[in-house]
Amino acid sequence: MKAVTIKQLKDELSHKTANELKELCLHLSRFKKENKELLTYLLFESHHEEGYIQSIKDEMDVQFEEINTNSFYYIRKSVRKILSSTKKFIRYSKKKETEAELLLYFCKKLKELKPSIKRSTRLQNVFDTQVRMIQKAIDKLHEDLQYDFKLELAQLLDE
Repeated sequence: MKAVTIKQLKDELSHKTANELKELCLHLSRFKKENKELLTYLLFESHHEEGYIQSIKDEMDVQFEEINTNSFYYIRKSVRKILSSTKKFIRYSKKKETEAELLLYFCKKLKELKPSIKRSTRLQNVFDTQVRMIQKAIDKLHEDLQYDFKLELAQLLDE
């Protein structure tokens, strides 16, 4: 089966009643964990972005504490997993401030990791790539926010 375009979906959804739309949303949430997570964000957390960001940071803290530091292979694997889940949560929000803040926090935690990421070229490359992503996100923000985030980024890079 080939998926239809967003416009076609939008047109078809405009013909549905509120009850039918509710049933479609519930049906979607049963299929994938990501659909359920997105609905949770949209319904419960989108109006309180600071709490959402803090909950993701708390989750990242737990994940970084659980990293097996016996080998750089395990560290890389865990870091990639943490980064992919963080990016998923960033996609839910669609806000550049959230993206910049979460990626800055990720890089801060990555830099604090023992053993140092400087001993692994691949981990250093992950760090450098995320710094570039942060800079792109910062460039799309309001000037006042840009200044604050650039200070945080400079502090992160100086450490």
